[in-house]
Amino acid sequence: QVHLMESGGGSVQAGGSLRLSCAVSGFTYKSYVIGWFRQAPGKEREGVAGIDSDGAISYADFVKGQFTISKDNAKMTVYLQMNSLKPEDTAMYYCAADPHPGALALLAADFTYWGQGTQVTVSS
Repeated sequence: QVHLMESGGGSVQAGGSLRLSCAVSGFTYKSYVIGWFRQAPGKEREGVAGIDSDGAISYADFVKGQFTISKDNAKMTVYLQMNSLKPEDTAMYYCAADPHPGALALLAADFTYWGQGTQVTVSS
């Protein structure tokens, strides 16, 4: 059974940093994409960053240079380092997994497995 668990969310002031973690278990596919998404109240879920089993990475335009995704294969954990946080980054952040390489396009509908989310709140 696939299980994704996010951690690392919290409340920070604008300009601060957070590192989110997504621990993946039970995912036996050799090829995969792990993605980070976020959803603010009243808004649609949007892709933030993704990384595949070969290390290829994609970012949404609005986080390039601000967020960095990485992974630790031994721990099967994917990280999202978020710097220079702004109030508009406030959202519930989710990680998701899928064995299809096309999922690197970061469309939520392409991901099969989802975590429960971790809240990020940035105050001005």
